Amino acid sequence: MNVYDFQVKNNKGELVTLSQYSGKVLLIINTATKCGLTPQYEALEALYQKFHTKGMEILDFPCNQFLGQAPGSDEKIEEFCTLKYNTTFPRFSKVDVNGKDADPLFVWLKEQALEDLGDEETKAFEKKIKVIKPFAKQGDIKWNFCKFLIDKSGNVKARYSPAYKPEQLEKEIEELL
Repeated sequence: MNVYDFQVKNNKGELVTLSQYSGKVLLIINTATKCGLTPQYEALEALYQKFHTKGMEILDFPCNQFLGQAPGSDEKIEEFCTLKYNTTFPRFSKVDVNGKDADPLFVWLKEQALEDLGDEETKAFEKKIKVIKPFAKQGDIKWNFCKFLIDKSGNVKARYSPAYKPEQLEKEIEELL
C-alpha cells in the first residue's frame, strides 16, 4: 500500500484519487488559518513555486482539531489562503487527523512515520504545545502544520514537526526529485 491508494475529498466535496499524483514528490500537511504557524503558507507557496514544475505537489488538508484554529467552511478557508497568502497548491476538505474520526489517509501516514523530525526550535515548540494539548498516544499529530514528505513511489520518507520551517525541506525535496 502507498499514498496513491487513497481517496480524499477536495475542498468542493468531490472524491479525488491520490493516484493522480503518481510519480510526484508530495508534501502532505494538516493546516489551519488561525494558528501561530499559519504564516508558513508563505514559505509553502515559495516551495511550491520553486519545485512544482519539477514534479512536486503540496497537498493541504485543513484541520480544526487543535484549539479550533481552522474555523469556517472549506470555501472560506480557500478564500483566506488564496487572498492572504496567494496559495496555488491543491487544498482539500477539512479533516480530522487524530482520534476515532481521523481520515484514513492520516491514519496511514502516522503509521508510516510515528515521530516528527526537527531541530532544537521544534523541540521547544513541542514542549510548549504539550502543555496546551497533551498527545493521546504515540504517533498522534501534535499540532497544525505537521508535514509528511512522500517520494515518487508514494512512500513516506519523513515526517516533520509543525514548527519545522518549510524552507528547511528544500534539500530533501531536491534529493527526491
